[in-house]
Amino acid sequence: MPITELQVYRVEDADVTGGVCLVRCLGGVARSGQVYAAGPSRLGLRRIERHGRPADSFGAGHTARVRLTGAVVALLSRGQVLTSVPPDGHALAELEAWLATGPPLGDEPLPRTLRGLAVGGMRDDTLPDAVRLRWGRLAVAAAYRCARAEGASDLVRGIDLAFVRGYLIREFGPGPGGDPAALCREALALIDLTPAEAAARARDWRALPRERIVHLRLIRNLLRWTGAARPYLAPGDPLAASVDAWSQVAGRLP
Repeated sequence: MPITELQVYRVEDADVTGGVCLVRCLGGVARSGQVYAAGPSRLGLRRIERHGRPADSFGAGHTARVRLTGAVVALLSRGQVLTSVPPDGHALAELEAWLATGPPLGDEPLPRTLRGLAVGGMRDDTLPDAVRLRWGRLAVAAAYRCARAEGASDLVRGIDLAFVRGYLIREFGPGPGGDPAALCREALALIDLTPAEAAARARDWRALPRERIVHLRLIRNLLRWTGAARPYLAPGDPLAASVDAWSQVAGRLP
């Protein structure tokens, strides 16, 4: 898939119109005229210079001095990755088709890049709801790919998934946004403590070993997104009672 990534080495000069950066191409082929995403901002690649001479393009593994348009150039940091996007800023159909082929994790876009693109599209309220929901489904797929690529634990993956699903439910409601009961059920199944055990540990959490503190913080982050689904659970549902029990504990966790 023709997605190019540039990693910033340094910003050499910048003003309100753009600036000059030294970058390395991580994948694909960088060409003048391309548009790159830096979070929600868009940058235009206007000029490439290699070995002191103008160039039309450069590929993976090579460095170049480039002229980028956009005031955000001044805010770029060393190591930041810029991802090419179509001129309109949306590559949704291409990304969906790319994912459907089940490519290896080493192919581009990298899983973390894919997640950033998908979450950005999901949260872009200038897009139609149907398009944002498609980005959300892509973000769910990206969460699984990130977890596999990075060797993340089930709990860390669960937080990522709960964030995406909880956001979609909060924005679009149950049905279009997802299944609130499934979100809560799957999230709570990842917690290896009871609410009482978690509350007991939280009472003196500063005295705990670091790994237990981190574990409690992960649980707190997971519970944040069950709250988005809670209003849609049926009254009297045992699952609702479980979510309520955990909500009483969440505020005490570190």
